[in-house]
Order: sequence, then C-alpha cells, then structure tokens
Amino acid sequence: MTLTAENTAVVLDSTSDFADAQQRYPNFRVVPLYVLFGSESLKDYVDITPERFYERLQSAPELPTTSQPTPGDFLATYEELAPQYDNIRVLTISSTLSGTYGSAVAAAEMLGGDKVRVIDSGTVSASTALMAIAIQQRLERGTTDQEVDAFVEGYKRDHHLLFTVNTLEYLAKGGRIGRAAAFAGNLLNVKPILAIRDGEVIPLKRVRGNAKAFAEFRQQFVATSTDSPNLKVGIAHAAAPDRLQALRELVEHERPHAQIEIATILGPVVGTHAGPGTVGFFWFED
Repeated sequence: MTLTAENTAVVLDSTSDFADAQQRYPNFRVVPLYVLFGSESLKDYVDITPERFYERLQSAPELPTTSQPTPGDFLATYEELAPQYDNIRVLTISSTLSGTYGSAVAAAEMLGGDKVRVIDSGTVSASTALMAIAIQQRLERGTTDQEVDAFVEGYKRDHHLLFTVNTLEYLAKGGRIGRAAAFAGNLLNVKPILAIRDGEVIPLKRVRGNAKAFAEFRQQFVATSTDSPNLKVGIAHAAAPDRLQALRELVEHERPHAQIEIATILGPVVGTHAGPGTVGFFWFED
C-alpha cells in the first residue's frame, strides 16, 4: 500500500517540541503530555507556554513533575483523524524515557483495526521532530511502511544528538540521568556534553564553560557530516535564545548547504527534566 500525505496522518507527542507541527503539515497532530505544579495539572504547550513555564519555574517552591498522556488522550486524536485518513502513524518519545509509547499503543488497540501503527522513536525533542519531517517528505512523494521502517532504523543508528545542561539537578531529580550520574557534582562552570543512546542519557565529555562546550559541538558536527542539502539539522533551547542563535551561526558557517529543519524552544515537559539553559543539537544525513 502506498502511503501519502493525503491518506496518512502523523501523530506526535508534545516532547517532540514541534508546537507548530499542524500549521506546517495539516496531516500532523500533537498529543500533549502533562506538567504538574503540585496538584495543578497542565497540558504541555496547551495550558502553559514554554515562556510562562520557565518564568514560573524560577519561583516554584519545588520542581514540577510530568505525566504521560492517557490512552484516552491518544484515542480522541485517532478518532478525530480516522474519518479523513486511511492510515495513522504515531511517533512517540523513547519508551525508555516515558510511558507515552504504551499509552499510544493502548489507544490503538481501543480503536481496533489496523489503521494505527505506533513507532518508538528512541529519541526526544527536535530529534523526534526531524524524524517526523523526514517521514513527511517521504509521504509527499509516496512511500510504504517498509520504507518508513527502514528509514526509522537507519535514523536511530546514524543520527547525532548532543546536548549540554547548566546543571544535572533536573535530570537527576526527574530520574532521567542514566550513566551521566558519573558527571554529577558542582564543579564550577563545568559543562557536561551529553547524548541519548537507546533512550538513556549518557556522558560524552566534560568541558569548562560555554565556549568550550560549543567548540565540542562544532568538532563533532564537522567530523560527522558533509556540506550538503541532505544534511538535516535541529536545534532546541531552554530559555537560552542566544545559544540557539550561536548554533544557527555555527551551522551556517560550517555547513552552509545544510537544512535547519526545526529550531525550537524546549517545552514544559522536556524543560522540567533538562532545566533552563539547556541547548540541544541534532543532525543526520538523509
């Protein structure tokens, strides 16, 4: 069966940090996760914007927590799409980082039939968005589930994801620190360079200061890419627009033919775990 942008909808969850997905692609939908300040539960990007979230985080007496969408949340989206689309393909945050994948699968079983297929992206934030945009480009020219599956496996194997945080406190308190716990501590101005492999946060390197962190980003980007329109890039930041701009300039200088497919702010849910000042850099050659 040929999948196209006319007969196939793409559903993401809000940890893709792709708030304008439906505006860019009418066949896209985003199912929000929840951020909780005490007993107050807010839908990611819907009830609270990233800007308001980071403002509120500064004065919060304790760190917020997060919660996955319910199967009912996904089911409502599937039921909205089902009359118009023959196929619904769902990309979720890595199943090792969140139970969101399980909710999406449960909702597909509740809908019944074989209209819905759920894909574990194995990643998060703009990296998931990059995967979704590449799938959409295949839908626009006509594709198959076999081609999509092959692309997803290749993406998981070959894409690059680097990020640095101001402090590991947020990852630690959210239980998402993985092997990066080895970098914990309060060494003055030390910036951990981190990645996500198989859904686990892993440490790559420690450097001192933002300048050396960006130098490490530059070195890895140049070493693992070529200057081509096939080089697709994503950038995400948490209340650090100057760092986003610095990464834009890095890409434009080092790889002027690359396509920056998404430049975004980390939403409330991802921001809860990463913390203000985080910047993420994502790329792959399609």
